[in-house]
Amino acid sequence: MEVEAQRVTDSDVSGETAAEPLDTQAVVVRYESMVYAIAVTHTQCRGDADDVFQDVFLTYHRRQPEFRSEEHRKAWLITTTINCARQAARSSWRTRVVPLTTGAVDAAPVQFEFATIEQNALFAALTALPASYRSVLHLFYFEDLPILRIAELLELTASTVKMRLSRGRVLMREQLTQGVFDD
Repeated sequence: MEVEAQRVTDSDVSGETAAEPLDTQAVVVRYESMVYAIAVTHTQCRGDADDVFQDVFLTYHRRQPEFRSEEHRKAWLITTTINCARQAARSSWRTRVVPLTTGAVDAAPVQFEFATIEQNALFAALTALPASYRSVLHLFYFEDLPILRIAELLELTASTVKMRLSRGRVLMREQLTQGVFDD
């Protein structure tokens, strides 16, 4: 009884209720598409995205973190995914490995392909952007996060997020008007 009384008091003070504890499988099912989309956007390669996906949920399973709300769980997964993708990009494998074959095609990771030419063009334009713009655009348009939440997750100011959204849109528009979407 005391635990329930304490929980009610905590939720009254913070305005949020504690997130229900979920097993790892339930979290994977609920957030797999979000985590994989962020991983693909940041790594630009299916194999690396698979590794990031696995690392995120393995970290979740090992730590079994407690969350204030479901929004807090989602924010933790987004932040962890971005951090794992950055680690993958900085790994010694990426920076120091030289292919044994002379053809660069053999050494290149398998690229992610979509169903239509337009989707492939959008993805190519998004992944061609610098990571700072790519992160903000993905979180804003694909994860439907508000600017203030993005600023909190990426540890930026709201004005920086707005500036990156604006500049990222301009860069995307320039890339897309040179390709499939010319009218």
